[in-house]
Amino acid sequence: MTLPSNHSTSPVSEFFLICFPNFQSWQHWLSLPFSLLFLLAMLANATLLITIYLEASLHQPLYHLLSLLSLLDIVLCLTVIPKVLAIFWFDFRSISFPACFLQMYIMNSFLAMESCTFMIMAYDRYVAICKPLQYSSIITDQFVARAAIFVVARNDLLTMPIPILSSRLRYCAGHIIKNCICTNVSVSKLSCDDTTLNQHYQFVIGWTLLGSDLILIVLSYFFILKTVLRIKAEGAMAKALGTCGSHFILILFFTTVLLVLLITNLASKRIPPDIPILLNILHHLITPALNPIVYGVRTKEIKQGIQNLLRRLKEIK
Repeated sequence: MTLPSNHSTSPVSEFFLICFPNFQSWQHWLSLPFSLLFLLAMLANATLLITIYLEASLHQPLYHLLSLLSLLDIVLCLTVIPKVLAIFWFDFRSISFPACFLQMYIMNSFLAMESCTFMIMAYDRYVAICKPLQYSSIITDQFVARAAIFVVARNDLLTMPIPILSSRLRYCAGHIIKNCICTNVSVSKLSCDDTTLNQHYQFVIGWTLLGSDLILIVLSYFFILKTVLRIKAEGAMAKALGTCGSHFILILFFTTVLLVLLITNLASKRIPPDIPILLNILHHLITPALNPIVYGVRTKEIKQGIQNLLRRLKEIK
């Protein structure tokens, strides 16, 4: 596809995405593993959702929260990866003006929703270990419903201004985005307006939402560890830590990837711009694939539910 000039004074109706501007040959090598990871993420999350829906024993608050996490992963993955694969496989680089900012909105809001869901799951584990006798009265279906409303409302309202501010800018400096996806930073670089408010708002909101969630997660695990260290019954400590294992692994991976992305963006002058782009795409692929697999492998009830699901499918055949 022949790309238009990157300098224009006419109103922008669409953008063109240039994946890996310095190493465009990468996309041919990455297209197959990205496609396989995408299929794995979709299949794993769909299997987990169906299993939780069909298994009555999994109709519990913790698994409802896990279902919410899977739904968020599916939406994030579907928002980013099909477009990336369309560029890799078919060279479909154009994206309409509304679609670009819709993608930006979903990426910002759903990433914050995922962080918030991890925080609520950490609170669930805190109550389960530190206040086991009160667990059934605190963590109820009503609690999960309110938590889901809070997750959506908080992150929807606070991240909505990011794409709105970006969409109101004048894009007279061109419409070629040096990225595979419509990130706020990549898109706003094309504006000839002052983007200070836009950039500062995303920075403050990002650190406020993700930072506050991380602080609450750390506090939850601090009190969990403190309680576990007091347990003297044989095997009780291992059992208590085992209930937090899957959640802790996923949080550790989630926060590590975000920190690596942050560091690479801050050090953008010292590393090729293609590296943060690659890491951003991998974050939208590996995290959705990893979440259901870790819980499926480490959680006995989910493993049993998946086995029951496979047995039902065999009976249908």
